[in-house]
Amino acid sequence: MSGFKLPPIDGVPSLSTIERAAVLDVLFEPCTALHTLSIELLHTEKFKSYNDLIASVGVQLTDLSESPSTSDTEWLDKILGAHPRLGEKKVDSAQSQAEQAQLNTGGEEEATKLRDLNLEYETAFPGLKYVVFVNGRSRPVIMENMRQRIDRGDIKLERAEAIKAMCDIAADRAVKLQQP
Repeated sequence: MSGFKLPPIDGVPSLSTIERAAVLDVLFEPCTALHTLSIELLHTEKFKSYNDLIASVGVQLTDLSESPSTSDTEWLDKILGAHPRLGEKKVDSAQSQAEQAQLNTGGEEEATKLRDLNLEYETAFPGLKYVVFVNGRSRPVIMENMRQRIDRGDIKLERAEAIKAMCDIAADRAVKLQQP
């Protein structure tokens, strides 16, 4: 992981805009659309824990997913699409690099299958990337989940699963990145 440590939760509202954006970036993924959505929330709300902060961002994302507005859905898709593709060689965020390291083991045949599944997923769900909390699961197990989600073909459920996965990933990161 990176050398970044999350500040104490009670100090988050008094952080600068740039510092609040950095908190969002390490918990979720660097994403201007998420900054626009949530930076103010981190300034105006007091949270008892990082899990509370993550849950509040999750509510914002869910509100976007349940909105009848196409622009809200497009906004959500930008945020969900900020996650790197699973198994991608070049990943910008240090957190994602560490989380995906285990998925980049295994043969070239598996890597090719994962790349193909990513393409199939993104064709089935334009604007989205497959997001899952890997949590120690192997590449074959993850690819089976991906196959099931593609075959299910339900974009509303996909968005809901992606939001849940993003929040689960953020909660895991929060544990690892808090000050001792």
